[in-house]
Amino acid sequence: MNNHLFQGTGVALVTPFENDGSIAFKALHKLVKHTLDEGVDFVVALGTTSEAPAMNEKEKEQVVLTILEASSGRCPVLLGVGGNNTQAILDQLDKGIVKGVSGILSVIPYYNKPQQNGLIAHFKAIADKSPVPVVLYNVPGRTGTNMTAKTCLELAHHPNIVGVKEASGDLQQIMTIIQNKPKDFAVLSGDDVLTFPLIALGADGVISVAANAFSKEFSDMVKIARNGQMAEAAKLHYQMLHRMNLLFAEGNPTGVKALLEIMGICGSKTRLPLVEASNQLKTNLKEVFYLNQNLS
Repeated sequence: MNNHLFQGTGVALVTPFENDGSIAFKALHKLVKHTLDEGVDFVVALGTTSEAPAMNEKEKEQVVLTILEASSGRCPVLLGVGGNNTQAILDQLDKGIVKGVSGILSVIPYYNKPQQNGLIAHFKAIADKSPVPVVLYNVPGRTGTNMTAKTCLELAHHPNIVGVKEASGDLQQIMTIIQNKPKDFAVLSGDDVLTFPLIALGADGVISVAANAFSKEFSDMVKIARNGQMAEAAKLHYQMLHRMNLLFAEGNPTGVKALLEIMGICGSKTRLPLVEASNQLKTNLKEVFYLNQNLS
C-alpha cells in the first residue's frame, strides 16, 4: 500500500462567510477542527469547494494561514495552486505562497483548452519550480479538457508529481492509471459517490466535499475499504449515498454549506456567482440529517 502523504480521506474545505460577505475565520477554524477530530487524514485549502475564484489574494492568504493554524501540524495541508496562465503560477511559486503547506493541488488549465502535450509542458514547469510535491487535478466537467491516462502516466514519472485527483468519472481511464502507475503515485477519487468503487479498484483515497459534514462516516468508510473490509464499507457507502447526491443537487459548495449550517458548524452564505441553497433543498437536507441523528 502507498505510504504517501496524501492518502485516505482528504477534505476539500469550504470557506465560511459572515452575513456581510466577509470571511468567517472563527467558523473556518471550527470546521478544520471538526474534520480532524472526526478522522480525516488531510485537508485541502483553496480548492474548488473553497470558492477561491471569488476571493482576493489577501483573503486567500488569510484563509491558508487560518487553516494552517487550526490544523496545527495534525495533518498534511494540500494547497490549491492552479490556473490557465502557466507563468502566473510560476510567479506565485516564486513568491513563496506554499510556505507551511505539504503539497499543492494543481487543476488542469481551463478555458484555453490545451492539447495533451501542452498539459505535459504546463505541469512539468510547475513541478520543476514547486518546492513541495504536486498533485494533479483532472476535472473535465469544470475545465473543458480531459487529461488522458497516457498523459497522467507520463507525468506520474516526474519526481515531484506525486498523485492525481481524478474527477473525470471515466472508470476505464482511472483503472488504466491505477493499473500502470508507479508504486508511489497516489490516485485519489475526485467524486464522493465513486470513492468506494475506486478504492475497490485500487485507488488510494479521496479528496471529498461530503467529508466537510459527515467526516467520521466518510473517513470510516475509506479506512474500512482500504483495509479490505468491502462488505462493511459498502454498507456505509450506501447509507451515505442519498445524502451525497443531495449535496450536489444545486452545485458545490451550495449543498454542503447548507448542511453545515444545519449542523451548526458554519453559515450557508456563498459569494456570487454562486447562490445559497433553495428552501426545498434545505428542507430535504434537514430531513436526512435529523433522520440520521435519530438512527445513530
